[in-house]
Amino acid sequence: MIKVAMLSKWHVHAQGYAKEVEKYGAKITCVWDEDPERGSLWAKELNTDFEADLDKLLARQDIEAVVCNAPTTMHKEVLIKAAKAGKHIFTEKALATTVADCDEIAAAVKENKVKFLISMPWRCRPETLFAKKVIDEGRLGQITMIRIRNAHNGATANWLPQYWYDESMAGGGAMMDLGCHPMYGVSFLCGRPKRIASVFNHITDRAVDDNAASLIEFENKCIALVETALVSYHSPSSFEVYGTKGTLIDRDGQALLMAADDSEEDGYVEIKDLPQALPSPMVMFLDACVKGSPIEFGLDAARDLTELLEKAYIANKNNTVEVFDEA
Repeated sequence: MIKVAMLSKWHVHAQGYAKEVEKYGAKITCVWDEDPERGSLWAKELNTDFEADLDKLLARQDIEAVVCNAPTTMHKEVLIKAAKAGKHIFTEKALATTVADCDEIAAAVKENKVKFLISMPWRCRPETLFAKKVIDEGRLGQITMIRIRNAHNGATANWLPQYWYDESMAGGGAMMDLGCHPMYGVSFLCGRPKRIASVFNHITDRAVDDNAASLIEFENKCIALVETALVSYHSPSSFEVYGTKGTLIDRDGQALLMAADDSEEDGYVEIKDLPQALPSPMVMFLDACVKGSPIEFGLDAARDLTELLEKAYIANKNNTVEVFDEA
């Protein structure tokens, strides 16, 4: 039975990850939190130890892996310490707010030979895997445009914690967290980005963006529109892929539809034969630790995501089009 420490309950997904760890059959042996009161209460709920000193927690022999839900701006400090202590790492996205910080984390992970996974659940979906397959097979022709939207009303309905809007902890707003999913989604489907422009604004009276969109051109000439918001009422998550020979449409609650010129059908066809979903990010991580199973999204995917986010925020702040270094 693998033994796991939960590092902070700051992120709204922390409780769900703890439940997944327990459901897997792993044992949560300790909790640390930058907010000792919150961490102590959570440890009681989980019927486990609380340790206020991160260094002391990481020195414990009954911890083999950590699940990091600390504030995004603390990831570098927390994860480098975890790697140096020889603990396998599962982390909530984004890995860090800058590529430079990602590279320092990656160096520690590689040097200490620990397993690493960043949570990217959108890449586990059968619909996403199907999109990647037909793109790689060329069934849609040259991909010209991808649009991915992921939004909810957490800011307008006030169900997100107030610290969610503190840039010193979160590193940004809607795009830095909820926008991660479409950002790593277009990266997975399109490859290397070439340039990016952004428009982020504020609908509610918060210090960070709650309504945001980025336009990205990739080296393969695909243009991607990434949309996210914390102010959208019943906004369906969706993605659209447009190519010179076909189109793929996916929206919450609706069948995956594809129109392609190699199809016997004229127009859109419901796709029923989908690939099998990958294990959830947590199961994938624990399987990697216990069974040596492969990790589909690790350090490279984490770095690529942060590179997009960092450039997106710079482009918005400076009202510029930011160019990426060539691969």
